Amino acid sequence: MAPRRLGALLVMFLVISPALLDRSVAEPDARWEAKRRLLREKVRRMFYHAYDNYMTHAFPHDELKPLTKTFTDSLSELGNLKLEHLPQDYNGSALTLIESLSSLVILGNNTEFEKAVFWLSENLRFDVDARINLFECNIRVLGGLVSAHILATDSTDRLVQGSYKNQLLFLAKDLGERFLPAFDTPTGLPYAWINLKHGVTADETTETSTSGCGSLILEMGTLSRLTGDPRFESAALRALRKLWSMRSSLNLLGTTLDVETGEWIEYSSGIGAGVDSFYEYLFKAYILFGKEDYWRMFHSAYLAVQKYFRHGPWYHEADMRTGKATYWQLTSLQAFWPGLQVLVGDVAAANSTHREFVHVWKKFGVIPERYLLDHQMVHPTEKYYPLRPELAESTFYLYQATKDPWYIEVGESMVNSLNQYTKVEGGFASVRDVTTMQLEDHQHSFFLAETCKYLYLLFDDQFLVNQNYVFTTEGHPLPVTRDWQERLPETFIPSNWTFVEADKRTRRASAMSLRLCPASSTPSHGQRMESACHVPDAWDSHRCSTDEECGIDSSTCRRRSCSMAGYCGLWLSL
Repeated sequence: MAPRRLGALLVMFLVISPALLDRSVAEPDARWEAKRRLLREKVRRMFYHAYDNYMTHAFPHDELKPLTKTFTDSLSELGNLKLEHLPQDYNGSALTLIESLSSLVILGNNTEFEKAVFWLSENLRFDVDARINLFECNIRVLGGLVSAHILATDSTDRLVQGSYKNQLLFLAKDLGERFLPAFDTPTGLPYAWINLKHGVTADETTETSTSGCGSLILEMGTLSRLTGDPRFESAALRALRKLWSMRSSLNLLGTTLDVETGEWIEYSSGIGAGVDSFYEYLFKAYILFGKEDYWRMFHSAYLAVQKYFRHGPWYHEADMRTGKATYWQLTSLQAFWPGLQVLVGDVAAANSTHREFVHVWKKFGVIPERYLLDHQMVHPTEKYYPLRPELAESTFYLYQATKDPWYIEVGESMVNSLNQYTKVEGGFASVRDVTTMQLEDHQHSFFLAETCKYLYLLFDDQFLVNQNYVFTTEGHPLPVTRDWQERLPETFIPSNWTFVEADKRTRRASAMSLRLCPASSTPSHGQRMESACHVPDAWDSHRCSTDEECGIDSSTCRRRSCSMAGYCGLWLSL
């Protein structure tokens, strides 16, 4: 097979940004484009209603309380103190402003972006006696700062020329250095909480989550690449590798662990709270930095998830030691998974799961935090919806991949629900109970950082044209640049094409191992790859004489075996 022919066959390796997603489907007609423009303006008004109310009633504190038009300093323990008890040197971290920076750029408001950058440069300080959550501060504050620094320097027309002198990067480095004492443990796994002024206190809890210590590499790695200081990336990578070494023989991880002993506390896990961004960051770190270690970890982890957690379109939780199901429940955070699957190229599986989440959204008007699949009811104590972005995120990715206007209708439904149920005079309020739509006095910063951003990009992706970005788990864009790549994977190198062609075993490889998009690729023997883990049987007739001639099932990711009658199937699981 000539290199040109093979190049045509490899339609999509691993998608590295929304700008590179498959555009083989015809663009929507003028009617849908007009609808997108109207919905874009509707989302723009939503963003500014939330942003303006924050700036009026809560700035420079962390987040807005829209019902009472007051504020909360939610990022740290200081959020539990009354105003008169706050330290004299604490004026708030302006969390929502930091989280809004990239959204302002995407909406085209360079004037407000510039004002925000210079206010933060002059007023934001981290030398305060405040105990903060490392994970949350990393994805929200550090991620917001490094992303905004990049946006402030990648175009000369965003800020007055010569006025920006890397102030946000200096702030980010100061914050990153205050993170480092958290990693000073026997295992290298960081504490979940740290005091910005005093470091880790003697009585600090040693319990953390898989996400909490395994989802730091994008922000801290970017900080190292921008500053030339390797300490940040090294600390995050050491923690990630230690965490991966704690996986079970099934390549599954638990949910919570002890950073001092390296022992698991909670063995049950899934793709939701406490674990979700661990999977996300393995793959996105591979995209951003090109390190093969990230790919190998993600490849094994993804196949394990598909094999042990997946049940039809849903994902339950399971014991990491046995793979046996533990909790049959949907959590709102799981809605990010279809978006990740789109990036992997597993579009068919992503669409299947996404449609189930859409069904739940339409049933309640929003998505409850936890829904019991085995009882078909909302969890009695987790009925809330805090304006989460994950379904909007997955909808955006699926529209980019397919150009199916149905996803525009999904986005429209979400916009209408948010305006109908959560919009109040003072901003957008969280839902305390999805069964009654009783509201809660809290507008989370991620509503501006992610929910509005992904809805806006669904209707207007101009920001992504001719650009390659990875979005962090908090929706902050980081550019994919050759300078940050360790090396291109061998499969991507044209000189290696003849090697790929000569290896007859490629017919028995999966889409993921070949870095192909299964939704848009057809192997040479004519069978469509149905999922990223699918390995076809050796023969189209499914006849076999040994197990080696049987592949991996596309739906369950389980290995097929040869029956006594000589046919491949899932006989061992019957």
